[in-house]
Amino acid sequence: MIIILFGAPGVGKGTQAVILAEKLGVAHLSTGDAFRAAIKSQTPVGQLAKEYVDAGKLVPDHIVALIVEEAMSAKAFANGCILDGFPRTKAQAEALETMLESTGQEINSVVNINVDDSTIITRLLQRGRADDAEDIIRHRLTVYTDETAPLLQFYADKGLLTSVDGIGEVETVNQRILDALR
Repeated sequence: MIIILFGAPGVGKGTQAVILAEKLGVAHLSTGDAFRAAIKSQTPVGQLAKEYVDAGKLVPDHIVALIVEEAMSAKAFANGCILDGFPRTKAQAEALETMLESTGQEINSVVNINVDDSTIITRLLQRGRADDAEDIIRHRLTVYTDETAPLLQFYADKGLLTSVDGIGEVETVNQRILDALR
């Protein structure tokens, strides 16, 4: 079972992925965690990614895809996974399809968590992280709209996309996602 959680930064993808993983008995693959693990373990692809990160550059799509592929090869992901933070571009989505085809797996569902920008900004400002200043948040939302949101149509065209309202209590949103997956 492969489930992709989509949504702008701050919609609660990571929170929902953890809860869903537990309820569905499927591993959660956070791209950020996979990145940090590859870099810390100094795998060949992790070392490549580190060069870009250290230089303050975006890690190219093909390297991001290799990190996810490396992570998904772990035994914990043998029965599939819930992906959050990947794919973010059409090139990454195509790489994921190729990767899954080679292992006989396929995407079962793509769930888009909808939250309006003003709520996202409020949520992220309340987190209090250093990279959550309002101008940075607005830039991240613009990048999401330009680069990642077009994937919604890509997955809709494949009949895989469902959207849910991401406003409400965590458990309420989780139930909406579970209902969408049925």
